[in-house]
Amino acid sequence: RDPKIFSTCLNSSCQVTRSCTSNTTALCCLGRYQVIGGIISPVNDNYGKKGLVAARHRVAMARLALQTSDWIQVDPWESEQVQWTETVKVLRHHHSELLRSLPWKEGPDQGKVDSPAPSAVPELKLLCGADVLKTFQTPNLWKDTHIQEIVEKFGLVCVDRAGHDPKGYILGSPILQRYQDNIHLAREPVQNEISATYIRWALGQGQSVKYLLPDAVIAYIKEHDLYASPGEE
Repeated sequence: RDPKIFSTCLNSSCQVTRSCTSNTTALCCLGRYQVIGGIISPVNDNYGKKGLVAARHRVAMARLALQTSDWIQVDPWESEQVQWTETVKVLRHHHSELLRSLPWKEGPDQGKVDSPAPSAVPELKLLCGADVLKTFQTPNLWKDTHIQEIVEKFGLVCVDRAGHDPKGYILGSPILQRYQDNIHLAREPVQNEISATYIRWALGQGQSVKYLLPDAVIAYIKEHDLYASPGEE
């Protein structure tokens, strides 16, 4: 099967490539998937997170970080909407776009198109960290119908993180437990505790982030004076 990995909210570009690449490796090692592409979807400015850097900058930095990648793309659709768009709706959009891009077979009515050949339809999965999986348990944060659609229709690739218990989160949620076969837990082959939060803090302190970010991204941050103030994300 050929799922596309989909990541919905990355507020900075420092871990874009590492997250997608390492967890693609994890999926391939399961022997069940051939990963054919990745989508980075920066969140909308109206997401409501304090200090969130403008979407145009986050999109630009992600593109700079991925300019040498031949399989991960940055899609600005979510960031360009008038208002914040719920995760499940973003997944629906990308799934629709994915179907539109597929070759269609001829239908029985005078050769009109019918539908994509079943073998040609890849799966679309949401790539997230264990911290996101934990938020599924936060009252009134997610709609149960949205959680069910995400895990039933699309599926999750969840990256384990220090201090989290993704297996426990799954067992603690009736919905996640019901569809646990569609939730793939992955560990990064090389553990790296340098987080986006740390890099933003270092930038705010005027410290060097050389070798932690691509040079093009560092140059962009300096040019636009980003992350110079505490609390910017």
